[in-house]
Amino acid sequence: MKRSGIQRKKKCKVCKGEYQPMNSLQKACSPACALALVDREKEQKAAKERKESRAWIRKQKQDLKTRGQHMKEAQQAFNAYIRARDKYRPCISCGAYQTNDGLMTGSRVDAGHYRSVGSAPELRFEELNCWAQCTRCNQHLSGNTVDYRKNLLNTIGQEALDWLEGPHEPKKYTIQDLEQIKAHYRKLTREIERKAA
Repeated sequence: MKRSGIQRKKKCKVCKGEYQPMNSLQKACSPACALALVDREKEQKAAKERKESRAWIRKQKQDLKTRGQHMKEAQQAFNAYIRARDKYRPCISCGAYQTNDGLMTGSRVDAGHYRSVGSAPELRFEELNCWAQCTRCNQHLSGNTVDYRKNLLNTIGQEALDWLEGPHEPKKYTIQDLEQIKAHYRKLTREIERKAA
């Protein structure tokens, strides 16, 4: 049985009104709606192209990063996590507490490593080795390690402290390792911030 040439009614993609199409390709009820639809589709296509262009540029920048840049970003993500984790803890060395604006009494908050990144690079991303520390202790008193060790002993115990001070296998982080570390610590930081809000 042959179908008649009459098209079913459609809903206009612009004004949402019903109309009787002249053919199966007609998407709008009137020339004005058709022009508006063309403009909308052009804008959507342009927006998609801009998004793809930004994604391509991001990928190119990512591909051009050196291992050192990846290391720096991973370290920044790790340090941000330590500051968020220890937001309500005092400085591990001198005991100064953070104020409401996130500053230690008269100082900024650093993520201070007990065993420095220079002396024990294999522990740079070890959470037991890094605690909130005021800038004064971390930078101006070279870590204030005597007081750091005393308070760290009370915080993590003798066994964990012995492990930290013991020998460790050297680590060679690949770019993929560093990207995973950065993503992991950014996620943990976001979770802490979400819980605090």
